[in-house]
Amino acid sequence: MSEKRVVIIGGHGKIALLAAPKLTRAGYAVDSVIRNPEHSEDVSAAGADPVLLDVEQADVEALAEAFAGAEAVVFSAGAGGGSPARTKAVDQDAAMRTMDAAAQAGVSRYVMVSYARAETDIHTLEPENSFYPYAAAKHHADNYLRGTELDYTILGPGRLTLDPASRKLQILDADGAAAAKEEGGEGVTHTSRENVAEVIAHVLSERVAVKQTVNFFDGETPLEEAIR
Repeated sequence: MSEKRVVIIGGHGKIALLAAPKLTRAGYAVDSVIRNPEHSEDVSAAGADPVLLDVEQADVEALAEAFAGAEAVVFSAGAGGGSPARTKAVDQDAAMRTMDAAAQAGVSRYVMVSYARAETDIHTLEPENSFYPYAAAKHHADNYLRGTELDYTILGPGRLTLDPASRKLQILDADGAAAAKEEGGEGVTHTSRENVAEVIAHVLSERVAVKQTVNFFDGETPLEEAIR
């Protein structure tokens, strides 16, 4: 088994499928956790090994078994909207179990794909807002991660696009990310999914942004300068 193995939770997601080949080029073996066996072919085509496991149902022990021997865990799963109950079950509860499992398995490096306003939306959105359950789930999961002993990196992209990676970013703090939303400037709040994938590979291979939250939009600063 490779010493440099990364386990991606949510392995059939758009970001995960973009990240897998970048991680393999960086010298990692990639296990991509999926719950639908029909997605195995797509995962394999991206250069990762499909691992069938439903994180919504899996307990800490089952997750720890899947993580054993890995160098890092990347959480890029999500309920994708739908019911508030399932959003909490996946984006919050399952995410927290993967953190506990990583600690149990002795995997200290953990990358969470969150979103740029996760620190602030919960304080500004009305609970009746349809986006609130997602905002709350990500907020609580991120805060739980900050309270662990894991060497975490929380990534906060803006509104995700299908644009190709520019490898150029704009880094913002939590207030800056929230303010950009308020201004509504054209293009200001977008982040290419492939740029997110590039950032995942960068923070893992270069071992940077440890115990940091990195909020970023597409911008003008080269990735290697923006995050180091």
